[in-house]
Amino acid sequence: MEIVAPYMNQPIWQQCQPIRIERYWSGEPAPPARHAEARICWSSEALHVRFVCAQHEPLVVSENPQTEKKTLGLWDRDVCEIFLAPDPANPARYFEFEAAPTGEWVDLGITVTPTGRETDWDFASGFTTTAKIEHDQLIIGMTIPWSEAIPKPKAGDLWRVNVFRCIGPEAPERYLAWLPTRTPEPNFHVPEAFGTLRFNP
Repeated sequence: MEIVAPYMNQPIWQQCQPIRIERYWSGEPAPPARHAEARICWSSEALHVRFVCAQHEPLVVSENPQTEKKTLGLWDRDVCEIFLAPDPANPARYFEFEAAPTGEWVDLGITVTPTGRETDWDFASGFTTTAKIEHDQLIIGMTIPWSEAIPKPKAGDLWRVNVFRCIGPEAPERYLAWLPTRTPEPNFHVPEAFGTLRFNP
C-alpha cells in the first residue's frame, strides 16, 4: 500500500497488512508481553517500515548511543530488523536493516553461499530511523530509499522478506521472528525461511 510520507501515525498504515512477530526463532510461541507487529508501505521515494512492539521490560540499549554512523553489534541489544531480498529468484542475496530504540542503526549487504555468509559491512543505503516509547509500547520506523541495490518496485512485484525482534538480555530467548528459522541455535540468516512481500498499488 502506498504511503505519501514516513510519518508513524498516518492512517494509511492501517491499510497495510500487519505482520505478526509472535514466535521465537525456534518456532516456540513467545509471551504476548514480547509480541510485535510490522507493517510495510511504499512510496515513490522509499520503502517505509513500522514496528509496534509490546514493551513491558527494561530496555537493553547502549548507555552512549551514536547515531551518526552504523553501530555494528547492535543485534546484541534491543532492536527491530527487516531482511529484504529484492530479487525473489535469488533470496540468498539480501539486505539487512536494523533500528534500535535509541535511534542507532545498521544496514548490511548479505550473500549466503554454500561455504558461508559474506557480509558487505560498507553497504550504505542512506536509510533513516525513528523511535519512540509510549506507555508500554515501542514504535520504530524505517525509511529505506530506492537505490541501485534496493530498486523501486512496480505494483504487483514480489520480494522475499522476513522481520525480527530482539528483546531482553537473555539468549536464546530474546530472538523473535515473523517466520521462524528453526535452526538449532538462534540464526536469522536463513533465506529459505523468508516470506513474500507483494507491492500492491
